[in-house]
Amino acid sequence: MQNPQMILICDDQPIIHETLGVYLKNEGFAIAGAYDGEQALERFRSTGPALIILDIMMPKMSGIDVCREIRKESRIPIIMLTARGEEIDKVLGLELGADDYIVKPFSAREVTARVKAVLRRINLQKKEPPAVVKIDGLEINIDNYNVKLDGVSIPFTPKEVEIFQLLASHPGRVYDREQILSKVWGYDYFGDTRVVDTQIKRIRQKLPQEGVSWGIKTVYGVGYKFEAGK
Repeated sequence: MQNPQMILICDDQPIIHETLGVYLKNEGFAIAGAYDGEQALERFRSTGPALIILDIMMPKMSGIDVCREIRKESRIPIIMLTARGEEIDKVLGLELGADDYIVKPFSAREVTARVKAVLRRINLQKKEPPAVVKIDGLEINIDNYNVKLDGVSIPFTPKEVEIFQLLASHPGRVYDREQILSKVWGYDYFGDTRVVDTQIKRIRQKLPQEGVSWGIKTVYGVGYKFEAGK
């Protein structure tokens, strides 16, 4: 059962727990902690946190692997931390379904603000009515993060589903990369737009390119749109 006020901090540095804990407790949150990847998975399952702050570099199991395992069973918000800031870490973390990404060293006040913003966005999404897009054999269900073609499920990652649903629910509307980042990762997320290109490429690879009346089109110099009835 999820605790709406519990934040799970996963980092092998005690000072990170201490610093973030002070700020988050001042905002009314309860705190749980994990100091390696295996413990992070155990605490995620036992404490039912509302959000996870997850360091990429941890003993026993990396944050990337922890994120991958969590995403197999939960859509809990995840904010990833790293001391490296390498592009491959950032892109991989976001593709696996992280909701935000912060590079060390960081301000504890900034992390707290990001936590509140991500939770606010998730709560707003929960209040929206169920969204199922159906177009010529294609069905995108944002409630259970399922994509089907002619009744057969297609293995999409959570972020792929969110991007696909965003485009398909507004056929003909062109979204630039910044708009997609803003709507899918949150208005306060300032990320690399190449993440969007990578996600679109993967979505296309999972869909038929012929024999259907719809598809994602590139609008060169602008962004992407979903085109139906082509």
